[in-house]
Amino acid sequence: MPQSLRSDKAVLTCALTGVLTNPKQHPVPVTPAQMAAEARDAFNAGASVMHVHLRMQEEGLGHLPSWDPEVADQVIAAIRAACPGVIINLTTGVIGADISGPAACIRRVKPEVAACNAGSLNYLKLKDDGRWAWPPMVFDNPVSKIQAFLDVMSECGVHPEFECFDVGIVRAVGMFVKSGMFKPEMGRPEYNLVMGVASGMPVDGDLLKLLPRYLVDEAIWQTTLIGRQEIWPVHQLTADLGGMLRTGLEDTFYLPDGERASGNGALIEALAACAVRAGRGIASPDETRQLLGLPTEN
Repeated sequence: MPQSLRSDKAVLTCALTGVLTNPKQHPVPVTPAQMAAEARDAFNAGASVMHVHLRMQEEGLGHLPSWDPEVADQVIAAIRAACPGVIINLTTGVIGADISGPAACIRRVKPEVAACNAGSLNYLKLKDDGRWAWPPMVFDNPVSKIQAFLDVMSECGVHPEFECFDVGIVRAVGMFVKSGMFKPEMGRPEYNLVMGVASGMPVDGDLLKLLPRYLVDEAIWQTTLIGRQEIWPVHQLTADLGGMLRTGLEDTFYLPDGERASGNGALIEALAACAVRAGRGIASPDETRQLLGLPTEN
């Protein structure tokens, strides 16, 4: 059975804002100043990695994604200034074959890490009355698109975090490594096991216990758990199994007791407590770089 990397330190990632959540309905950050303030709270609570989605900055459009490199530059610069030494993990998810927007943002801000969606998924959700929450769609990530992203990341010295929404996608990452699509200079293979998308893997501890056997040797892995308070026992299991930990307003608005979180800092505090209960320390930014196989800062 493959052996994933086990560490007595847990990397904490904060997913600051997400894709389409409306800031008029939920307290998600949008502007560079808001993103920096939320990042600082999470950083102070132990997060060494900030997973960043970019939003349109025009009045009334903050619920929509942006691929403007100027917006990327302003947001990332603000976060880096607020959180010295922080690791930026930039989203790249787009529908369709045109990756020019994410590629331009990667080239502009050169994050140390970028998400790399590792396979396609029927992206579905039903309402309680049986109607579709949105028109059924395919989140398309064919191998040619994944290769194009990996080429840009290799060009810019960026480490890919493979986002896996289903078990078959987890297994495909091993093929990307074996085929040479993932290059050794990109660091250590890293899986992000995404659980809680309605048509993907459920937030299920029994399933999580099985998944490490399908990772390549010496890989590092984390979970992204989407939901309400039911996600927290699986966060604890992730910590107990040696995985790395992620949460934030992109993934949940709820603390373990069911109360709504005041912001990203409170969510990361609860996540850090999972690591402590598992007998693990919290990785610093440079310890995180070492675990990912990245150069440490001078």
